[in-house]
Amino acid sequence: MKVAMTHLFLENAAALEAFVGDWRSGRLPKAAWTHAAHVAACAYHAVGQDWEATFAVMKRGILEFNVAVGTANTQSSGYHETLTRLWAAVIVDHVAATGCATRFEAVCSAVERFGEDRALHRRYYSFDVAKDERARAEWVAPDVAGAG
Repeated sequence: MKVAMTHLFLENAAALEAFVGDWRSGRLPKAAWTHAAHVAACAYHAVGQDWEATFAVMKRGILEFNVAVGTANTQSSGYHETLTRLWAAVIVDHVAATGCATRFEAVCSAVERFGEDRALHRRYYSFDVAKDERARAEWVAPDVAGAG
């Protein structure tokens, strides 16, 4: 599996476990909570789980992490319900389809595929869902035909 080693959590399984532990406990530096880090945490929790369980873990984890690092969860910043739910579904589908043998392989695969794809949501929504206050607060289903 070919993944750029720009992310320390992809060095090996132990580094991934340390990253997830730091994220869960709020010890991960705020600057390390990148898009690729979101993808990695989601893929880590997606192994053997359905999208609802993965989404629940990610929602709780993101909300708690934001509080720990001083990111306000408001109408215009912090946690985003629709994007978190969308990404949970996409990552769970990817992890299930790859059939990776280990959690580490699943994370590497997801980061390779989605780690730089910050615009994936644009394929599912005809409006700027990332900036939409309603979508931040509650689930808004995709409105692009054939998406998902």
